[in-house]
Amino acid sequence: MQTRFTWLFDLDNTLHNASPHIFPHINRSMTAYMAEHLQLGIEEAGALRTTYWRRYGATLHGLMRHHGTDPKHFLWQTHQFPDLARMIVSEAGLRHALRRLHGRKIIFSNAPAHYAEAVLALLNISDLFDAVYTVDRVRFQPKPEAGGFRHILQREGLLARRCVMVEDSLPNLRAARQLGMKTVWVTRESRHPAIVDAKIASVLKLPAIAEKIGIRR
Repeated sequence: MQTRFTWLFDLDNTLHNASPHIFPHINRSMTAYMAEHLQLGIEEAGALRTTYWRRYGATLHGLMRHHGTDPKHFLWQTHQFPDLARMIVSEAGLRHALRRLHGRKIIFSNAPAHYAEAVLALLNISDLFDAVYTVDRVRFQPKPEAGGFRHILQREGLLARRCVMVEDSLPNLRAARQLGMKTVWVTRESRHPAIVDAKIASVLKLPAIAEKIGIRR
């Protein structure tokens, strides 16, 4: 029986800031891919990418559902970086903060494995996680689909009520909450939705709020 809590972490904009460099690069890569493979103009491809992301929470979901896109090919082609190390924006003290958290730690990202593992290595925190689940390791069921969450719970022998999802995305947190997980929203927004157990501006604050949401050793 699972007695300790398990922390499930999103990667981009949760453990590092992907907004300045990485997300713009991925967005351009996805738009170019869609323009080429769907035979669209750049503006039309960009609009469709945004539509799918807003509707499904992941562009990949829309491409698979409506166009039969090969997910492996799409993820590989759109997650290539000329100099990933220079694009990562992280906070000093990340490793120390994560080591202070009691319980298992697992990554659950909508990114592909080759990218997630490269980012974790550059952040120098790979060894702090017991498992890394990426969209290609949960049968291409991206968050906020419940299937990806359930796959992890089953594979790791976890109880949802003994898990905490740490995320920057409210739809993904809503899906976790509906399964019975505790939720921590990484954001600088002022609102505090009912689906969120705690809200923090940085994961560095996690050790300080752990007990407040009922997580003890």
